[in-house]
Amino acid sequence: QVQLVESGGGLVQAGGSLRLSCVASGSIFSIDVMGWYRQAPGKQRELVATITSGGRTTYADFVKGRVTISRDNAKNTVYLQMNTLKPEDTAVYYCNAARVVAAVRYDYWGQGTQVTVSS
Repeated sequence: QVQLVESGGGLVQAGGSLRLSCVASGSIFSIDVMGWYRQAPGKQRELVATITSGGRTTYADFVKGRVTISRDNAKNTVYLQMNTLKPEDTAVYYCNAARVVAAVRYDYWGQGTQVTVSS
């Protein structure tokens, strides 16, 4: 099992910045990839960014150039630095950890942290 705890959300004006943190505990040695997803009211959860155990990153097109995902292995923490925030970035942001065993993916989720961007 993997436990994830997010922090860093809040209210920010458009154009501002926030840094989200996700601390992982438990069977973290088994994690293959970690990422951030978000879900706005009335919308499906969508991928924001991922980072593999080897440090390879991917980003959704709607955040490219504005968001950086990083990890501190010594602290078992993944960060999401978000800059130039827009009102449409308002959502609950969820940390995700995934491992693949015998071609089966197992996902673990944090409780989410609210990000609200005012215009």
